[in-house]
Amino acid sequence: MAFADRDRRYANSAIRFPAGVGAPFIPGMAGYVDIHAHILPGIDDGPEDLEGSLSMARAAAGSGITTLVATPHLRADFPNVHIHELADRCRALQKAIHREQIPLRIVSGTEVALVWALDADDEELRLASYGQRGTDLLVETPSDVTMIDRHLYTLRAKRFRITLAHPERSRQFQSDPERLRPLSEQGVLLEVNAEALLFPRGSATRKLAEHLCRTGQALVLASDGHGAASRRPVTGLADGVPAASALVGETRAEWMATAMPAAIIAGETLPEPPELETGRQVPSRSDPFHKVKSKLSRLRCEGPKPSRSSSF
Repeated sequence: MAFADRDRRYANSAIRFPAGVGAPFIPGMAGYVDIHAHILPGIDDGPEDLEGSLSMARAAAGSGITTLVATPHLRADFPNVHIHELADRCRALQKAIHREQIPLRIVSGTEVALVWALDADDEELRLASYGQRGTDLLVETPSDVTMIDRHLYTLRAKRFRITLAHPERSRQFQSDPERLRPLSEQGVLLEVNAEALLFPRGSATRKLAEHLCRTGQALVLASDGHGAASRRPVTGLADGVPAASALVGETRAEWMATAMPAAIIAGETLPEPPELETGRQVPSRSDPFHKVKSKLSRLRCEGPKPSRSSSF
């Protein structure tokens, strides 16, 4: 797709948020949409302070991400995450990013533990949802998935569309990948951490991530970023797109990192998926051309760079 055509498509499908929850849409701003990142400072296992969050924002923007959802953990072992504070925290971070002239839009969200979600009332679930619009929830894959279908049905019965975060990391799903098929057939959206596609070839996590992409069950790629360059860097989304392209085709891989996550954030009807193109070799971190492929992928997605004088 030509840059101009893609930019018009994004400009005509502006993501709108409740007041103060997301930054204004910038006409012509296209790029990766990261629906899973821990960028808010000092409340979970993401950056410890604002400078760390800004470094992460710079890395995200530099890798081609133009919209990033702040998804702190909502679970008992992160007591500093308070659901009623998240919109204000996102606004404060967006203002700091604006001051630094970083071309990145921040959206409010969470990564919800099933235990928390099943205990929460309707208003708390709305505040936990993407853009606080009450349509879509990002649910963390639990360590024990024995009852996951029943628990997710409880949330879906409340009219939430569910995106399941990083199922490829579950040992139970790794040992029996077919357990995920009924969930995807029921409408649960599977999000794969793009970096998992670059794990060592013998990794069970990589094997399941590749299987979910090849079979078309994985519909979204995300970074699950926790920093600029440390453990699980936010740049993992862009780094993993070439690997996804080798598995499903370039058009579908781009769709998994742009149009599909944009529709989830906006609470809109999901866009029609491009056809799967399978059978190509998947790159690895040891591939001497991997960084070049990743950079080319970012440039194709970004289009022209905004000038530093651009304002939000």
